Amino acid sequence: MKPLLWLVLAVAISVNVSTSFAFEGAMQVAVSVGTGVVTIASAVALWMLHTRRS
Repeated sequence: MKPLLWLVLAVAISVNVSTSFAFEGAMQVAVSVGTGVVTIASAVALWMLHTRRS
């Protein structure tokens, strides 16, 4: 589970960074918001998994 979450986090961050180069206008905002939500969700899930094991 954790490797998948790390992969999702890395992909979401890289897509979020590259949206300013690939898209313009409303499409950029939509993709950025979507990947931002995925980034936050995967980071929270990783944090929750970490605190459960400690």
